Amino acid sequence: MVKGKRKGKAGVLRRIGRCWQLYVLMLPALVYIVLFAYKPMYGILIAFKDFSMKKGILASPWVGFKNFERLFSSYWFPIILKNTLTISLLSLVIGFPIPIILALLLNEVRSNKFRSMVQTFSYAPHFISMVVMCGMVAMFLSPTTGVVNKLLNALGLESVFFMQEAGLFKWVYVLSGIWQGAGWSSVIYYAALSGVDKSLLEAADMDGATRLQKIWHVNLPVILPTILVMLILQCGSLLSVGYEKAYLLQTSSNLTGSEIISTYVYKVGLVQSDFSFSTAAGLFNTVVNCIILISANQLSKKVAKTGLF
Repeated sequence: MVKGKRKGKAGVLRRIGRCWQLYVLMLPALVYIVLFAYKPMYGILIAFKDFSMKKGILASPWVGFKNFERLFSSYWFPIILKNTLTISLLSLVIGFPIPIILALLLNEVRSNKFRSMVQTFSYAPHFISMVVMCGMVAMFLSPTTGVVNKLLNALGLESVFFMQEAGLFKWVYVLSGIWQGAGWSSVIYYAALSGVDKSLLEAADMDGATRLQKIWHVNLPVILPTILVMLILQCGSLLSVGYEKAYLLQTSSNLTGSEIISTYVYKVGLVQSDFSFSTAAGLFNTVVNCIILISANQLSKKVAKTGLF
Protein backbone atom coordinates (compact mmCIF):
# COMPACT_ATOMS: atom_id res chain seq x y z
CA MET A 1 0.00 0.00 0.00
CA VAL A 2 2.82 2.41 0.89
CA LYS A 3 4.67 1.61 -2.34
CA GLY A 4 1.47 2.13 -4.30
CA LYS A 5 0.94 5.56 -2.70
CA ARG A 6 4.54 6.54 -3.46
CA LYS A 7 4.15 5.47 -7.08
CA GLY A 8 0.92 7.45 -7.32
CA LYS A 9 2.55 10.61 -5.93
CA ALA A 10 5.55 10.14 -8.25
CA GLY A 11 3.20 9.81 -11.21
CA VAL A 12 1.40 13.03 -10.29
CA LEU A 13 4.69 14.87 -9.90
CA ARG A 14 5.89 13.57 -13.27
CA ARG A 15 2.69 14.79 -14.96
CA ILE A 16 3.07 18.20 -13.32
CA GLY A 17 6.71 18.31 -14.42
CA ARG A 18 5.78 17.52 -18.03
CA CYS A 19 3.04 20.17 -18.16
CA TRP A 20 4.41 22.75 -15.72
CA GLN A 21 3.81 25.61 -18.18
CA LEU A 22 0.06 24.89 -18.17
CA TYR A 23 -0.04 24.85 -14.37
CA VAL A 24 1.79 28.18 -14.27
CA LEU A 25 -0.81 29.65 -16.65
CA MET A 26 -3.56 28.28 -14.41
CA LEU A 27 -2.03 29.74 -11.23
CA PRO A 28 -3.31 33.37 -11.63
CA ALA A 29 -6.89 32.14 -12.10
CA LEU A 30 -6.55 29.87 -9.06
CA VAL A 31 -5.18 32.72 -6.92
CA TYR A 32 -8.01 35.00 -8.12
CA ILE A 33 -10.67 32.43 -7.16
CA VAL A 34 -9.15 31.82 -3.72
CA LEU A 35 -8.77 35.55 -2.93
CA PHE A 36 -12.04 36.86 -4.35
CA ALA A 37 -14.41 33.87 -4.13
CA TYR A 38 -13.40 31.76 -1.12
CA LYS A 39 -11.61 34.17 1.23
CA PRO A 40 -14.62 36.59 1.44
CA MET A 41 -16.81 33.68 2.62
CA TYR A 42 -15.21 34.26 6.02
CA GLY A 43 -17.48 37.33 6.25
CA ILE A 44 -20.56 35.08 6.54
CA LEU A 45 -19.90 35.13 10.29
CA ILE A 46 -21.17 38.73 10.34
CA ALA A 47 -24.72 37.44 9.79
CA PHE A 48 -24.59 35.71 13.18
CA LYS A 49 -22.96 38.59 15.09
CA ASP A 50 -23.69 42.11 16.24
CA PHE A 51 -20.91 43.36 14.02
CA SER A 52 -18.83 46.38 15.00
CA MET A 53 -16.14 47.73 12.69
CA LYS A 54 -14.16 48.82 15.73
CA LYS A 55 -14.13 45.33 17.28
CA GLY A 56 -13.79 43.36 14.04
CA ILE A 57 -15.47 40.14 12.99
CA LEU A 58 -13.99 37.80 15.61
CA ALA A 59 -14.36 40.17 18.59
CA SER A 60 -17.96 41.14 17.77
CA PRO A 61 -20.51 39.40 20.04
CA TRP A 62 -22.52 36.42 18.78
CA VAL A 63 -26.28 36.92 18.45
CA GLY A 64 -27.19 33.63 16.77
CA PHE A 65 -30.20 33.88 14.44
CA LYS A 66 -31.35 37.25 15.78
CA ASN A 67 -30.61 39.02 12.48
CA PHE A 68 -32.57 36.40 10.53
CA GLU A 69 -35.52 36.69 12.92
CA ARG A 70 -35.43 40.44 12.44
CA LEU A 71 -35.33 39.98 8.66
CA PHE A 72 -38.28 37.57 8.52
CA SER A 73 -40.40 39.75 10.82
CA SER A 74 -39.63 43.06 9.08
CA TYR A 75 -42.29 44.98 7.15
CA TRP A 76 -40.32 44.89 3.89
CA PHE A 77 -39.46 41.15 3.83
CA PRO A 78 -42.70 39.85 2.19
CA ILE A 79 -42.63 42.79 -0.23
CA ILE A 80 -39.04 42.33 -1.39
CA LEU A 81 -39.43 38.55 -1.58
CA LYS A 82 -42.60 38.85 -3.67
CA ASN A 83 -41.06 41.47 -5.99
CA THR A 84 -37.85 39.47 -6.44
CA LEU A 85 -39.71 36.24 -7.20
CA THR A 86 -42.15 37.97 -9.55
CA ILE A 87 -39.41 39.65 -11.58
CA SER A 88 -37.28 36.49 -11.66
CA LEU A 89 -40.13 34.20 -12.71
CA LEU A 90 -41.30 36.62 -15.41
CA SER A 91 -37.73 36.87 -16.72
CA LEU A 92 -37.52 33.07 -16.75
CA VAL A 93 -40.91 32.39 -18.35
CA ILE A 94 -40.84 35.20 -20.91
CA GLY A 95 -37.16 35.99 -21.33
CA PHE A 96 -35.64 32.50 -21.40
CA PRO A 97 -37.37 31.12 -24.56
CA ILE A 98 -36.84 34.26 -26.69
CA PRO A 99 -33.07 33.80 -27.30
CA ILE A 100 -33.75 30.18 -28.28
CA ILE A 101 -36.45 31.21 -30.74
CA LEU A 102 -34.22 33.98 -32.13
CA ALA A 103 -31.32 31.55 -32.65
CA LEU A 104 -33.58 29.01 -34.39
CA LEU A 105 -35.01 31.72 -36.67
CA LEU A 106 -31.57 33.11 -37.54
CA ASN A 107 -30.39 29.60 -38.36
CA GLU A 108 -33.14 29.36 -40.99
CA VAL A 109 -32.21 32.65 -42.70
CA ARG A 110 -30.43 31.94 -45.99
CA SER A 111 -29.21 35.47 -46.70
CA ASN A 112 -25.93 36.01 -44.87
CA LYS A 113 -26.22 39.77 -45.24
CA PHE A 114 -29.68 39.90 -43.68
CA ARG A 115 -28.61 37.51 -40.89
CA SER A 116 -25.59 39.66 -40.07
CA MET A 117 -27.73 42.80 -39.99
CA VAL A 118 -30.26 41.21 -37.61
CA GLN A 119 -27.48 39.89 -35.38
CA THR A 120 -25.83 43.32 -35.22
CA PHE A 121 -29.07 45.05 -34.22
CA SER A 122 -29.95 42.39 -31.65
CA TYR A 123 -26.45 42.25 -30.10
CA ALA A 124 -25.92 46.03 -29.90
CA PRO A 125 -28.10 46.74 -26.79
CA HIS A 126 -25.97 44.30 -24.76
CA PHE A 127 -23.00 46.69 -24.99
CA ILE A 128 -24.96 49.69 -23.66
CA SER A 129 -24.01 50.47 -20.06
CA MET A 130 -26.70 49.93 -17.45
CA VAL A 131 -26.85 53.63 -16.53
CA VAL A 132 -27.33 54.69 -20.16
CA MET A 133 -29.87 51.93 -20.74
CA CYS A 134 -31.96 52.99 -17.73
CA GLY A 135 -31.80 56.59 -18.95
CA MET A 136 -33.05 55.49 -22.38
CA VAL A 137 -35.91 53.51 -20.79
CA ALA A 138 -36.93 56.58 -18.75
CA MET A 139 -36.88 58.72 -21.92
CA PHE A 140 -38.87 56.20 -23.99
CA LEU A 141 -41.52 55.88 -21.26
CA SER A 142 -41.80 59.57 -20.38
CA PRO A 143 -45.51 60.54 -20.07
CA THR A 144 -44.98 63.76 -22.05
CA THR A 145 -42.15 63.19 -24.56
CA GLY A 146 -41.68 59.41 -24.56
CA VAL A 147 -42.01 57.45 -27.80
CA VAL A 148 -44.29 54.83 -26.24
CA ASN A 149 -46.79 57.38 -24.92
CA LYS A 150 -46.68 59.31 -28.20
CA LEU A 151 -47.80 56.11 -29.95
CA LEU A 152 -50.54 55.59 -27.36
CA ASN A 153 -51.74 59.18 -27.88
CA ALA A 154 -51.74 58.65 -31.65
CA LEU A 155 -54.05 55.66 -31.10
CA GLY A 156 -56.39 57.84 -29.03
CA LEU A 157 -55.27 56.48 -25.66
CA GLU A 158 -54.18 58.42 -22.60
CA SER A 159 -50.57 58.63 -21.49
CA VAL A 160 -49.42 56.01 -18.98
CA PHE A 161 -47.06 56.89 -16.12
CA PHE A 162 -44.95 53.76 -16.47
CA MET A 163 -42.19 54.79 -14.08
CA GLN A 164 -44.59 55.87 -11.33
CA GLU A 165 -46.85 52.80 -11.31
CA ALA A 166 -45.60 50.09 -8.91
CA GLY A 167 -47.62 47.42 -10.73
CA LEU A 168 -45.97 48.22 -14.08
CA PHE A 169 -42.40 48.17 -12.81
CA LYS A 170 -41.93 44.41 -13.27
CA TRP A 171 -42.97 44.66 -16.92
CA VAL A 172 -40.63 47.59 -17.53
CA TYR A 173 -37.78 45.66 -15.90
CA VAL A 174 -38.39 42.35 -17.69
CA LEU A 175 -39.16 43.69 -21.18
CA SER A 176 -36.22 46.10 -21.16
CA GLY A 177 -34.01 43.20 -20.02
CA ILE A 178 -35.22 41.08 -22.95
CA TRP A 179 -34.50 43.92 -25.36
CA GLN A 180 -31.00 44.32 -23.96
CA GLY A 181 -29.98 40.69 -23.56
CA ALA A 182 -31.93 38.47 -25.97
CA GLY A 183 -29.57 38.93 -28.91
CA TRP A 184 -26.42 38.29 -26.91
CA SER A 185 -27.94 35.26 -25.14
CA SER A 186 -28.87 33.74 -28.50
CA VAL A 187 -25.16 33.44 -29.41
CA ILE A 188 -24.79 30.29 -27.29
CA TYR A 189 -27.75 28.56 -28.93
CA TYR A 190 -26.74 29.70 -32.42
CA ALA A 191 -23.27 28.24 -31.83
CA ALA A 192 -24.83 24.98 -30.61
CA LEU A 193 -26.85 24.75 -33.83
CA SER A 194 -23.60 24.45 -35.77
CA GLY A 195 -23.39 20.91 -34.39
CA VAL A 196 -26.50 19.77 -36.26
CA ASP A 197 -25.70 16.85 -38.57
CA LYS A 198 -26.35 18.02 -42.14
CA SER A 199 -27.22 14.47 -43.20
CA LEU A 200 -30.21 14.53 -40.83
CA LEU A 201 -31.50 17.71 -42.46
CA GLU A 202 -31.00 16.21 -45.93
CA ALA A 203 -32.86 13.06 -44.86
CA ALA A 204 -35.68 15.20 -43.50
CA ASP A 205 -35.85 17.09 -46.83
CA MET A 206 -36.08 13.78 -48.71
CA ASP A 207 -38.93 12.70 -46.41
CA GLY A 208 -40.79 15.91 -47.21
CA ALA A 209 -40.44 17.56 -43.80
CA THR A 210 -41.36 21.21 -43.53
CA ARG A 211 -39.07 23.83 -41.96
CA LEU A 212 -41.06 23.77 -38.74
CA GLN A 213 -40.82 19.98 -38.56
CA LYS A 214 -37.03 20.10 -39.12
CA ILE A 215 -36.69 22.69 -36.36
CA TRP A 216 -38.80 20.64 -33.95
CA HIS A 217 -37.43 17.16 -34.70
CA VAL A 218 -33.80 17.88 -35.71
CA ASN A 219 -32.51 21.28 -34.55
CA LEU A 220 -34.23 21.48 -31.16
CA PRO A 221 -33.08 18.05 -29.88
CA VAL A 222 -29.47 18.96 -30.75
CA ILE A 223 -29.46 22.11 -28.61
CA LEU A 224 -31.63 20.61 -25.84
CA PRO A 225 -28.64 19.80 -23.54
CA THR A 226 -27.45 23.41 -23.89
CA ILE A 227 -30.95 24.68 -23.13
CA LEU A 228 -31.15 22.55 -19.99
CA VAL A 229 -27.75 23.71 -18.71
CA MET A 230 -28.68 27.36 -19.25
CA LEU A 231 -32.06 26.77 -17.58
CA ILE A 232 -30.39 25.23 -14.53
CA LEU A 233 -27.99 28.19 -14.27
CA GLN A 234 -30.85 30.66 -14.51
CA CYS A 235 -32.86 28.75 -11.90
CA GLY A 236 -29.82 28.89 -9.62
CA SER A 237 -29.87 32.68 -9.73
CA LEU A 238 -33.64 32.99 -9.36
CA LEU A 239 -33.45 35.42 -6.43
CA SER A 240 -30.31 37.18 -7.64
CA VAL A 241 -31.92 40.08 -9.45
CA GLY A 242 -29.21 42.70 -10.04
CA TYR A 243 -29.62 45.77 -7.89
CA GLU A 244 -28.13 48.29 -10.36
CA LYS A 245 -31.01 48.30 -12.82
CA ALA A 246 -33.74 48.10 -10.17
CA TYR A 247 -32.09 50.88 -8.15
CA LEU A 248 -31.69 53.16 -11.19
CA LEU A 249 -35.32 52.67 -12.26
CA GLN A 250 -36.71 53.16 -8.75
CA THR A 251 -38.82 56.15 -7.82
CA SER A 252 -40.59 57.00 -4.59
CA SER A 253 -43.89 56.17 -6.30
CA ASN A 254 -43.02 52.67 -7.50
CA LEU A 255 -41.01 51.58 -4.44
CA THR A 256 -43.51 48.93 -3.33
CA GLY A 257 -43.10 47.23 -6.72
CA SER A 258 -39.39 47.87 -7.32
CA GLU A 259 -37.78 47.13 -3.95
CA ILE A 260 -36.04 43.75 -4.23
CA ILE A 261 -33.63 41.80 -2.02
CA SER A 262 -30.46 43.19 -3.61
CA THR A 263 -31.57 46.85 -3.39
CA TYR A 264 -32.74 46.30 0.18
CA VAL A 265 -29.36 44.79 1.13
CA TYR A 266 -27.60 47.74 -0.51
CA LYS A 267 -29.66 50.34 1.32
CA VAL A 268 -29.54 48.66 4.72
CA GLY A 269 -25.93 47.49 4.51
CA LEU A 270 -24.11 50.38 2.85
CA VAL A 271 -26.41 53.38 3.27
CA GLN A 272 -27.52 52.62 6.85
CA SER A 273 -24.32 50.71 7.76
CA ASP A 274 -26.28 47.82 9.30
CA PHE A 275 -23.82 45.19 8.09
CA SER A 276 -25.08 42.27 10.21
CA PHE A 277 -28.67 42.62 9.04
CA SER A 278 -27.73 43.04 5.38
CA THR A 279 -25.35 40.05 5.53
CA ALA A 280 -28.18 37.92 6.93
CA ALA A 281 -30.43 39.00 4.05
CA GLY A 282 -27.70 38.28 1.51
CA LEU A 283 -26.97 34.87 3.07
CA PHE A 284 -30.67 33.96 2.97
CA ASN A 285 -30.69 34.89 -0.72
CA THR A 286 -27.61 32.74 -1.43
CA VAL A 287 -28.88 29.68 0.47
CA VAL A 288 -32.22 29.73 -1.36
CA ASN A 289 -30.41 30.05 -4.71
CA CYS A 290 -28.18 27.07 -3.85
CA ILE A 291 -31.21 24.94 -2.93
CA ILE A 292 -32.99 25.86 -6.17
CA LEU A 293 -29.83 25.18 -8.22
CA ILE A 294 -29.30 21.72 -6.70
CA SER A 295 -33.00 20.85 -7.05
CA ALA A 296 -33.12 21.97 -10.69
CA ASN A 297 -29.95 20.02 -11.48
CA GLN A 298 -31.28 16.83 -9.87
CA LEU A 299 -34.62 17.19 -11.67
CA SER A 300 -32.85 17.68 -15.00
CA LYS A 301 -30.68 14.60 -14.43
CA LYS A 302 -33.73 12.48 -13.67
CA VAL A 303 -35.90 13.74 -16.53
CA ALA A 304 -33.39 14.47 -19.32
CA LYS A 305 -30.23 12.70 -18.07
CA THR A 306 -28.35 16.02 -18.33
CA GLY A 307 -26.99 18.19 -15.53
CA LEU A 308 -24.21 20.47 -14.38
CA PHE A 309 -22.81 18.03 -11.82
